Amino acid sequence: MKKSLTITTSIFAFAALTLILAGASKPNRVSIKVKGDERCITSNGSPNHAIGQFPNKGNPHRFKARKVSLCMDATPALTGRTETRVPMSGVTLTGIIIRPGTADWYDASKPRGHSRNRASGWNLEAMGSSEKLGLDANNAHVDHRGVYHYHGMPTALININGSSLMGYAADGFEIHYVGSKATSSYVLKSGTRSTAPRGRYDGSYVEDWRFAKGAGNLDECNGGMVNGRYVYFATDSYPFFPRCFKGTVSRDFTRR
Repeated sequence: MKKSLTITTSIFAFAALTLILAGASKPNRVSIKVKGDERCITSNGSPNHAIGQFPNKGNPHRFKARKVSLCMDATPALTGRTETRVPMSGVTLTGIIIRPGTADWYDASKPRGHSRNRASGWNLEAMGSSEKLGLDANNAHVDHRGVYHYHGMPTALININGSSLMGYAADGFEIHYVGSKATSSYVLKSGTRSTAPRGRYDGSYVEDWRFAKGAGNLDECNGGMVNGRYVYFATDSYPFFPRCFKGTVSRDFTRR
């Protein structure tokens, strides 16, 4: 039986807002402005919470506060199409990039066991390989440029400003976190991997998961209809954030 999505959320829109909160090495500074049909979020790239130690065993990069400026549709609409292969899934209300996917693939020839070489066909899933990739307590780490970004829902943003709204997706639709009220429809495959790294499907790789319609109350993009509006959800299970999109994705999110 298909599970229905019945969630009561506190949803509110931001026209222009500036937050100055205690951050990691610098205060979090963010501006959210709506002008015409565009919502733009600009920040200094420093979150509103302490970050983990970088570099660390799984992440050789050093944090550096860098300007983040991303604009998306302020009045998103369903297009009837699904867009994929978008490097950045969205941005939080605190101006931090949401990037659930990784560019790391299983590679036994490398000391760390993974590289940018896609030949194995096994793409590391950050939340399932958190120690290998050096994620911190807020499910984030830094890239080679020092940019701090989230791979899973950060605890510091749960119920931020008294709302379930925690950010906006690349196509402009809202992203909410409501815990167990919104459940992913992705499930682990049964059995074991047929090629190296072999072993049972345990969530360490993206290919360990499959979409099973009706297994949860969200669609393949981790979204659903709430009070007549389409919204995405951050979930505690894969895919954690939307990885495909039902609206028109802003070009700001397609650049790497």
